[in-house]
Amino acid sequence: MLVIVDEREMVREAYHAGFAEAGVSATKFAPQEFCEWVEAATAPDLQAVEAFLLGSFDDLSVSPKRIRGRSRAPVIALSDHKCLDQTLELFAAGVDDVVRKPVHVREILARVGAIRRRAHGDDCTVIGDLRVYFNGRDPELHGEPLVLPRRERRILEFLVLNAGKRVTKSQIFNAIYGLFDEDVDECVVESHVSKLRKKLRQRLGYDPIDAKRYLGYSFKKTR
Repeated sequence: MLVIVDEREMVREAYHAGFAEAGVSATKFAPQEFCEWVEAATAPDLQAVEAFLLGSFDDLSVSPKRIRGRSRAPVIALSDHKCLDQTLELFAAGVDDVVRKPVHVREILARVGAIRRRAHGDDCTVIGDLRVYFNGRDPELHGEPLVLPRRERRILEFLVLNAGKRVTKSQIFNAIYGLFDEDVDECVVESHVSKLRKKLRQRLGYDPIDAKRYLGYSFKKTR
């Protein structure tokens, strides 16, 4: 899930729609709403954030510091003007990248991926015979593509990123659908995970996802 912050509703809506079209969940905030939310958000909500996109608003220089106190997700500033002094101020304030608008959502996603690779290494994870990518590619089993619907692929990526940890249904929902999505019931996660487990079990010969009622799911690091 990406978090978009800008004082202009038109800008927020445009990027939100662009990410939705690309199949990536996003949540949009006006500046004051964002400042209140980032201070009060629960750890599971913040864990679901893949990156923060900060656009135009008065206290931009303060926001990266607020975010860093609660999350290690990449912070990307979207700048309206090409100005060296402003760019240097943004980096000094703690952002990971500065991008001049207009910028396509696919470039933003590529930059988020690049920041993640620098921090964590290759943009894929290998667990046994399973290789999971985080750049939109289908995962591979025994060297062969495992074609999955977009939601199931995103859930697999989230579980593998948190392999060995137990994540709740709410955490998965927030990461895949975004916060405050009232049009989709959280229970849809159970259906997606059930279908994903069946496909993995058929190809692997065992179920790599441990599910516990009321506690959530955990992707096993080893068989």
